[in-house]
Amino acid sequence: MDLAKVPNDKKLNLCRWYFRVGCALLPFVWTINAIWFYNEAFRKPEYEEQKQIRKYVIFSAIGSAIWFMLLVTWVTIFQLNRASWGAFADHISFIIPVGTP
Repeated sequence: MDLAKVPNDKKLNLCRWYFRVGCALLPFVWTINAIWFYNEAFRKPEYEEQKQIRKYVIFSAIGSAIWFMLLVTWVTIFQLNRASWGAFADHISFIIPVGTP
């Protein structure tokens, strides 16, 4: 979709909708929202809905960054402790590595 052809009120509705969908534990939608609407929020000449779009873009970027940090933290902790967690780690693993007791 070319955002240049979309009216400003529809851009705001779309940006708000992407933000709300991201709140349903879908942080990749926040990432898309932040990337897709970045130019509209920060680089285009001022218009009425831009302030609200900017707010949703900022919150989407922050939420996406927090989710990314949490995911990296969890993967690091799990990979470092998988062998010592024993059966519990095997139960929460999708693929059980071979060769490590």
